[in-house]
Amino acid sequence: MDIEPIFAESAPKAFGPYSHAIRANGVIYVSGQVPVDPQTSVLVEGGIREQTRQVFKNLQAILEAAGSSLQRVTKLTLFLSDWNDFAAMNEVCAEVLQAPYPARSTIQNSRPMGALVGADAIAV
Repeated sequence: MDIEPIFAESAPKAFGPYSHAIRANGVIYVSGQVPVDPQTSVLVEGGIREQTRQVFKNLQAILEAAGSSLQRVTKLTLFLSDWNDFAAMNEVCAEVLQAPYPARSTIQNSRPMGALVGADAIAV
């Protein structure tokens, strides 16, 4: 199996021993992203909409470094700290993603680094 690590200069630095993404046999597995501004390494200000937009910007930066894009995501997993934010998060997804939409799961979790939302992705 051919495995290639992907690092994106325009994405937040990894907070541990992991790659931004791994390409294996043509599939790109993007590590979980939280709404951190890559310039400051701090969570973006605002609510769920602003944080969701930043998560997608971070995913996009990594996917572009891998030669892909959000439009080539096949599976998206969103991590939401509060189910009451689902509708607003979903509105941002509708702004950012285009049909055909990826398969998707949304999981409620704790607030890593205080984030309201996070995501990982699989793309081609």
